[in-house]
Amino acid sequence: MDKLWYLSQINLFEALPMEDLQKIDAMAPMSTIPRGALIIDPTQGNRNLYLLKRGRVRLFKMSEEGKQLTLGLLGKGNIFGETESLSTGLGSAYVEALDDSLVCILGKADFEAILVKWPQVALKMVAILTQRIRDAEELLETIAFRDVRYRVVYLLAKLAQQFGSTTDVPASGYTHVDLALSHYDLATMIGATRESVSAALSQLAKEGVVLTGRREIAVDLPQAKRLIDDA
Repeated sequence: MDKLWYLSQINLFEALPMEDLQKIDAMAPMSTIPRGALIIDPTQGNRNLYLLKRGRVRLFKMSEEGKQLTLGLLGKGNIFGETESLSTGLGSAYVEALDDSLVCILGKADFEAILVKWPQVALKMVAILTQRIRDAEELLETIAFRDVRYRVVYLLAKLAQQFGSTTDVPASGYTHVDLALSHYDLATMIGATRESVSAALSQLAKEGVVLTGRREIAVDLPQAKRLIDDA
């Protein structure tokens, strides 16, 4: 599929006509990022914006001891990165490709030209960043004030809603989280230890809230939402 098709699928540009997309297409080179590669390394001083056309990425920070804290996962249609005049809220975060991904790269001057030419893109950007701030605040509150079991249920419900699929699930009524996540990966997202996450998942599996396998998780969303609401 051509680059213009991918641009038309990006949430930020979904309202633009094809002739406008063609102009943006000329501004922004497309790059293929292999799974596991870093798209942004804050130690390298990268100052671009990235539009994720295909694939999924992980945003994380690294402590001086090398411990990772996952800030979020983004799917296609999202924007991330920094320029001198715009921040998408990453700051000193790393961005890693979870799949083979396609990104459209925009520099400061090109993005500012887009905002001037197409103000509806600026409005869409405000909406995207506002929602991202709300999600971050909600997650921080959950991490700060809830126990590990609640945090695991909360996170898995969010991931199932964002990256869920009901196909190829071993039992009816469950939503498969379409991400290969280890217990350590989940722990880095909620500020917990791998051992405590494993214990919580084991208990939730006994209760029928989740089904687990090797880097595979399916969630009973209605039951998970009841646990969240009743807590």
